Amino acid sequence: MGSRQVLQVFEQYQKSRTTFVQTVAELASRPQNIETLQNAGVMNLLRPLLLDVVPTIQQTAALALGRLANYNDDLALAVVKGDILPQLVYSLAEQNRFYKKAASFVLRAVAKHSPELAMSVVDCGALDALVICLEEFDPGVKESAAWALGYVARHNAELSQAVVDAGAVPLLVLCIQEPELSLKRIAASALSDIAKHSPELAQTVVDAGAIAHLAQMILCNDAKLKRQVFSALSQIAKHSVDLAEMVVEAEIFPAVLTCLQDSDDYVKKNVATLIREIAKHTPELSQLIVNAGGVAAVVDYVGSSKGNIRLPGIMMLGYVGAHTENLAMAVIVSKGVDQLAVAMSEETEDHLLAAICWSLGQIGRHTAEHARAVASRNVFPKLLQCYLRTDASEDLQQKAKKALKNCLQKCVHLPALEPLLQDAPSNILKHVVAQFSKVLPHDSKARRLFVTSGGLKKVQAIKAEPGSALAEYINTINNCYPEEVVKYYSPGYSETLLERLESYQPQA
Repeated sequence: MGSRQVLQVFEQYQKSRTTFVQTVAELASRPQNIETLQNAGVMNLLRPLLLDVVPTIQQTAALALGRLANYNDDLALAVVKGDILPQLVYSLAEQNRFYKKAASFVLRAVAKHSPELAMSVVDCGALDALVICLEEFDPGVKESAAWALGYVARHNAELSQAVVDAGAVPLLVLCIQEPELSLKRIAASALSDIAKHSPELAQTVVDAGAIAHLAQMILCNDAKLKRQVFSALSQIAKHSVDLAEMVVEAEIFPAVLTCLQDSDDYVKKNVATLIREIAKHTPELSQLIVNAGGVAAVVDYVGSSKGNIRLPGIMMLGYVGAHTENLAMAVIVSKGVDQLAVAMSEETEDHLLAAICWSLGQIGRHTAEHARAVASRNVFPKLLQCYLRTDASEDLQQKAKKALKNCLQKCVHLPALEPLLQDAPSNILKHVVAQFSKVLPHDSKARRLFVTSGGLKKVQAIKAEPGSALAEYINTINNCYPEEVVKYYSPGYSETLLERLESYQPQA
């Protein structure tokens, strides 16, 4: 057998290996093939190909493994148990850029599923190798490494700290300054995933100079990048007053407000979340947002959005309204209560209704004027309905009840209270009747209206336990009227009159 024929055997073998890995990588990209591949023992066959003498076979084998591991946590666990990760980490330092991208993809695919699998990636020494990849010249390698680091960091503070300790943060901040949009996006996303867990981790991101570079990108034209930028700034600002102030000092207002009208829903949602995370901390930060026109902009945004997209805006109005009377009045003047009332009639999901109830309660709880602004939008019956609904979540019931009580205790706008006399359960009813008992003794016009509207009749129909607070409030109301008027509107009075009529003997 000549040397040519001998070499042909090797060429044939190489072609077969190449065809095999390419076909497996292609098959692994379609979910319906995954189970069949797994049952055929594909993991054990791919593993030796990671160390193949032919670079393209190595890369394609890594790509196939990444696609398999990406599919579910069982396959990711099989990669870990097959001792494949140390091989990948070793090769990350040695191989070319194509392999580095493929190996980073496998590490990301394993890390994404759970904290335990992410910890396996950390334990095999991957973080140091990935951080070195962040210094590569090729932007694609940097992007793959940043993506994998973000997927490790997103699970919990311990894993995030491991990413920080490996020295990733300053390099990620350099990556957001690179010209490539996709690299900027992934690096901003990774910084967001690191900052979200604790004030200390957020401070690490701030100390690396991230805020200024993120703030420069808020008016860029790329929606996907803006999503990540606003997410990262939100995750920094949420932890403390100091961090929120640092974000504000980057002069993001009023520029960010224009992004509330962005065509991309997730950009809008992330901007509203950022504004909420700043507003919640102190009255001063809320006032700064009000002064920049932030409340009016958020009210418009709540009006133009639907569902979960409007949730952070709803909560932001509640946080601003909660701080002080003046801030709550700023929300009212900006038509915030009107918009919340509209949202309340449009939304059906409990968590959204709970947020609306909470915000209305925070705005209406300050003074009679605030409570009137809430009451005059006819939201009391809706709050009561949320509280009484048998299929409502416990959170919705609690927030609706608290909002009602907060507003009722300040409300002296009687026409808004009257519908509740008929429908409210006793624990809410006592607050309603208490307000009537405060106002009626001092207002003759209100006393007359209370009779003609049927309010007095409804009060007489209430069965209160003798000696209870409710009974006392009813007595106070009854004492505002002549005895015969009270009797006239008491239940059964018409029967009593008829009985007297029957037993009455006319004088001859």
